[in-house]
Amino acid sequence: MGYSDWVERHGQKHKKIVEKLLSKGYSKEMIIEYFDFENMKHKEPDFCPLYAKDKKCHDMESLNCYLCSCPNFRFNDNGIKQIKEKIQYSYCSIDSKDGKQGVYGTKIHQDCTQCSVPHHKAYVAQHFDVDWMKIMQPCNKTKE
Repeated sequence: MGYSDWVERHGQKHKKIVEKLLSKGYSKEMIIEYFDFENMKHKEPDFCPLYAKDKKCHDMESLNCYLCSCPNFRFNDNGIKQIKEKIQYSYCSIDSKDGKQGVYGTKIHQDCTQCSVPHHKAYVAQHFDVDWMKIMQPCNKTKE
């Protein structure tokens, strides 16, 4: 599955949860709080495969899952550029000091495993929109 397919599928799951919360009268702050890892693993176990393992994607005490994918992540399923004999498929638009480029054979992908930027409640609140796909739209470099 490419990045585009994952974003589309995840966006559909995200939308269903947010619509459910909005129908219950949840405010922005309540929605953000709902997406706390500890709450989500119990109330929305199908949202993330890591919930079943009680495992966080990033080692941090208070992980918020609203921005499961980072708005600073940029990708193109067909490749962004060629670097020698390798093709780069993704990168970080803010060049986070905690991110790095991972080389996997002839493919280069952004490795965000050490970066927790989008999982802090304050960051989520700053970039919040009930439409997760709207937040993620700049990520897909094929849709410019």
